[in-house]
Amino acid sequence: MKLSPGNGVRGLLPDGDRAEDRINVFKTKTEGNIMKLKKVMALTMAGAMAATTLTACGSSSSTTETTKAAETTAAAAADTTAAAAADNGSSDAETVLQVAFENSISEPVGQGWEKAQEIIKEKSGGKMAIEIYPDSQLGDKSSLIDSMLLGENVCTVADGAFYADYGVPDFGIVFGPFLFDSWDQCWTLIESDWYKEQCDKLEEKGLKLVASNWIYGERHTLTTVPVNTVDDLKGLKIRVPSNEIQSKGFDVLGATSTGMALGDVYQALQTKTIDGAENPLATLYGRKLHEVAKYLILDGHVKNFTTWVVSADWFHSLTDEQQGWVLDSFKEAGEYNNEVQQAADADYLQKMKDEGVTVVDPSEDVLKAFKEKAQPFYEMGADFGWSDGLYDTVKKAMGAE
Repeated sequence: MKLSPGNGVRGLLPDGDRAEDRINVFKTKTEGNIMKLKKVMALTMAGAMAATTLTACGSSSSTTETTKAAETTAAAAADTTAAAAADNGSSDAETVLQVAFENSISEPVGQGWEKAQEIIKEKSGGKMAIEIYPDSQLGDKSSLIDSMLLGENVCTVADGAFYADYGVPDFGIVFGPFLFDSWDQCWTLIESDWYKEQCDKLEEKGLKLVASNWIYGERHTLTTVPVNTVDDLKGLKIRVPSNEIQSKGFDVLGATSTGMALGDVYQALQTKTIDGAENPLATLYGRKLHEVAKYLILDGHVKNFTTWVVSADWFHSLTDEQQGWVLDSFKEAGEYNNEVQQAADADYLQKMKDEGVTVVDPSEDVLKAFKEKAQPFYEMGADFGWSDGLYDTVKKAMGAE
């Protein structure tokens, strides 16, 4: 059964019947994992199809040879998957957490997770391990979160805009356009009582935030046509993650938001299905989107601190010591990620320029026009189900007023 946004595990089970009584959320390598099995099966099918296709395209090989080729490719795919898991250092661990995300491992966030692997292995003495699955190998963000609601031992990156769709509407404001003026305001907010209240509400829905101190980056806009001012966005189809907050956040700027998985964006730009996309520089460059969209405006419409989320039931199945390993390791890895992220931005920007991207660094007046255009977004609270006076509450919590 596929869960709909906002429904936690507790909403599906009889009163008092906890999810861990139905689902084995404390998985080990020897017990296997459903999601990993799906991955192996997918690779196996892909290998078989590839072998069959090669035979059909002019080869004189017999059916037997085709079958053998498919079997060999499938076996190699399975071996590759197993080897990848072993490389993640999880083969001897008692407890494994699968960390999956849309980004490339070469991006700062990927490097952050490689650091997290090292830290948690050291803290736990090898008893706990992290397996890393970049490039949407285990599915998209929504599918991963649905898996968490069923108690799976998976972790992914998500933001307030997604949590708004999963039953905590006030969380969505943190992804509003031009809300923050500095990173310090972000860090003040995540230490506030308001933020902790939102985390508690999310946990009641079945999702546990285990880190909020990771910089994902300032989000900028990359397009196939020049954008020099906010008025130039009018009518352009801009890819955003598939959630209401980010969709309406771009709609108020005059664009036509288009929800789409990150892995589909390159082709959509190439075929002119969309006119642009927004993301931090690391992601825009890491996904090679600058190859098919040659205009970048550094609008910084969202200061995107990101969070890492796991199943609340899985987290509470851990001992206090294990929970400490997770929380401390993720926080330390976040600090490492932030150093890498900030150092990499200038490098990504220069590479994009060198590879033919026209970059617009907007003036204060141009940015002021962007912010004024965005302001009606914060008057749409009723549409998002926000608490009364939320904008003022959050501004105060982040030290802006």
